[in-house]
Amino acid sequence: MPGMKTNEREGTRAVLRYCRMSAYKVRAVLDLIRGQDVARAADILRICERQAADVVGKVLASAVANAENNDQLDPEELYVSACFADEGMTIKRWRPRARGRATRIRKRTSHITIIVSRLSEDRLRRLRARQAADASSRRARRVAGGRRAAAEQAVARGRRTRRQAPDAAETAAEATAAAEDEAPEVQAPAEMADATQAVQAEETAAAEDAAPEEQALDEEQAAAEEQATAAEHAPAETPDTTQAGRPEPGTEKKGE
Repeated sequence: MPGMKTNEREGTRAVLRYCRMSAYKVRAVLDLIRGQDVARAADILRICERQAADVVGKVLASAVANAENNDQLDPEELYVSACFADEGMTIKRWRPRARGRATRIRKRTSHITIIVSRLSEDRLRRLRARQAADASSRRARRVAGGRRAAAEQAVARGRRTRRQAPDAAETAAEATAAAEDEAPEVQAPAEMADATQAVQAEETAAAEDAAPEEQALDEEQAAAEEQATAAEHAPAETPDTTQAGRPEPGTEKKGE
């Protein structure tokens, strides 16, 4: 009994005709997404390095859009039920070769067909459970990351606080020393006034004690000045030439 024909497959399809690529190259990419859900198939095509992956990705997006807009299906509940590439017409060209010969060039084409259908209830149940598990794991990782970041911030804050504690202590000590330095400056005027009064009292007492001595010295100095003045103004004495220069009789030296 023959199998199901291509045009009898259930689902929503998208067809790209006369793709300028050989069916052999396209089939290698279609084998990667056959039976996969739409989201996973799109991810596979996104990271695939083959040139045919871009073309197949566009056909898959067209099939999903047809299912969503024409058949009112949820794109998250679709999967690739069938995909195949048929050979199209071959474009013939000629290449000149040596000794006047020519070689045929065959430019292959293909028809790409992708059919998407709704997942069965069992697969939908498993898919939703997996999505819920992934969401919960992502949430748990996000919460754990937030807690880890908060813990790291707390540790960094504690280190910063411990690092700043000596600075705060030094600042407080400097403030205390500055206050102590300012206090004597405030009390300095009164102390200076008391010291000035004490010095003045000592100077007054010393002056009183030295007054009699200074008076006596002044009197002696005045007397000495008077004597000097009297000596300067006294008449000069004339020497007595009569008898003062003569020797007494009997005292003359012999032989003179």
